[in-house]
Amino acid sequence: YHPAPLPEKTPTDTFVVEISALYKLPVSYSIASGDEKGYFIIHSSSGIIRTSKNLEVEDFPVNFKVRATDSSNATIFNEVEVKVEVIDENNFPPVFPSSLLEERLAEHLPAAQIVQLKAQDNDTGRNGFLTYGILNGHGLKFRINETTGILYSTAPFDYEEEPTEYQVVVYAEDDGIPEKKRGYCTVVIKITD
Repeated sequence: YHPAPLPEKTPTDTFVVEISALYKLPVSYSIASGDEKGYFIIHSSSGIIRTSKNLEVEDFPVNFKVRATDSSNATIFNEVEVKVEVIDENNFPPVFPSSLLEERLAEHLPAAQIVQLKAQDNDTGRNGFLTYGILNGHGLKFRINETTGILYSTAPFDYEEEPTEYQVVVYAEDDGIPEKKRGYCTVVIKITD
């Protein structure tokens, strides 16, 4: 048996799976081994397994054996393995060390690296895997490397002919389940003469 994975915040007494043994006489179900921390309980006559306490994601997957025993003769039994997995939920959004940065950029520079942005995400695995993007690119004057978080200008600026300040809103997005989360940082770029 390999039931659908459970979310880590599954409430106690949630249905997990129903075990069913083919036998001509009534059987009694029990968890024989493998659930040392007692996450699951089984109804002895229906074979329905439910959660018995809060799930700790680091303890999973749990493989345990369920035994079906002849109700009148304990020496007649069979066992089956049950594998239960838990989905690590996306608990934290990415966070930049500062939500506002100020950078200077000299005019007439060809495409240049401005700043490397780095966000933190306290989730693990894909829930903590970050990609970077720009919310407003000011007509493609700026770009960001989605993997490294390095913000670049894409062409030279002219101090006399163009705005001397740009506010670029950068985001970091995780690859979370069930939904992705974002954190934001505003980079104020001042063009210098």
